[in-house]
Amino acid sequence: MARTLVIETATAACSVALIEGGALIAEEHAEVGRGHAERLVPMIADLPDGGRAEAILVDCGPGSFTGIRVGIAAARGLAFGWNVPVHGFSSLAVVAAGAFARNPGIDALAVVLEGGHGEVFMAAVDRQLAQIAPFASLKPDAALAQLGDRVAIGNGVRHLAALRDDLDLREALPRAADARLLPAVLTTLPPRPIYGRAPDAKPKAA
Repeated sequence: MARTLVIETATAACSVALIEGGALIAEEHAEVGRGHAERLVPMIADLPDGGRAEAILVDCGPGSFTGIRVGIAAARGLAFGWNVPVHGFSSLAVVAAGAFARNPGIDALAVVLEGGHGEVFMAAVDRQLAQIAPFASLKPDAALAQLGDRVAIGNGVRHLAALRDDLDLREALPRAADARLLPAVLTTLPPRPIYGRAPDAKPKAA
């Protein structure tokens, strides 16, 4: 793999990394809430060579509408300026990949991320990152019914904790460095947002 700049802004984390050949060269990671626009470019600049790379990977979501767009705009701008390719990956996949790497005893899990309007973005996957239950935006009770006996990981697990106190729930945010754990097939998405739910605004009736 060519030296790649990874940009991750889909959740409360602002996270960047340089990876090459499956190895992590450097990373910057912070939980910033809504401050992605102010923090992202300085974090990239702090990487070796100002983050300069031969390719760019960016998290396309699902997640924060604003955060995703900040990351994709930066990725496209740098790709244009450096004349390098830019591709995307899913926040759900990168959370799962990191969780499996840190928990070798888990064979399947559900990623549960904050979805807004009281919903969560959820997908269940096996250790090969193949989907067991497809990605959906769900109310917490529907997500709980789909969870079964799997471990749930992500920043949306608090919604499940409010329903039951006997679940294996683990807080986590996406981390740019974990993109090196993704199979190549999951790092070729077009660099455009993955929206987990329909827009709130509806066209006016004629």
